[in-house]
Amino acid sequence: GGDHTITYPILQALAAKHGPVGLVHVDAHSDTGDAALGEKIYHGSPFRRCVEEGLLDRGRVVQIGIRGSSYDPDPHGYCREQGFRVVPAEECWMKSLEPLMREVRAQMGHKPVYISFDIDGLDPAYAPGTGTPEIAGLTPAQALEIIRGCKGLNIVGCDLVEVAPIYDVSGNTALLGANLLFEMLCVLPGVKTL
Repeated sequence: GGDHTITYPILQALAAKHGPVGLVHVDAHSDTGDAALGEKIYHGSPFRRCVEEGLLDRGRVVQIGIRGSSYDPDPHGYCREQGFRVVPAEECWMKSLEPLMREVRAQMGHKPVYISFDIDGLDPAYAPGTGTPEIAGLTPAQALEIIRGCKGLNIVGCDLVEVAPIYDVSGNTALLGANLLFEMLCVLPGVKTL
């Protein structure tokens, strides 16, 4: 997809059908900003807008890989106030995320869940083709653990956003993004894999 703004109307449509949904959100940024350059809808605000409209089941939101500089001394305060589980990137460094995903599956239960994956959740060593890269991110193997760890959830939709091929002459970011989308398709309910 394009920038993370696209998730907002998708969640509006899904919530109209299912009610508030759970969210597995992989990203370097929480995307809960209020405004930028006077605009309330931009790639850094979709999940704040979703909270305001009641689109998210806030006790079933997990944000994984969050990191980077901030203008706020408590950059995750808003998310925690909403009941989100925030898993900073440093809690993921040098370890398997399978134990985390067992906890996430328990948290999500059997209610509808949406997966939103920003490619900048990965370290720019693997995915430099994005507009807002942040160092010290997740690895491709951890990305697979997260997505495959969603198997069995009642997934009602998913996206992969913020791939900007012009910033990556190698094409690795697009290749990684395409493979992660394929993995998301494989964990959708009813999909049989070998």
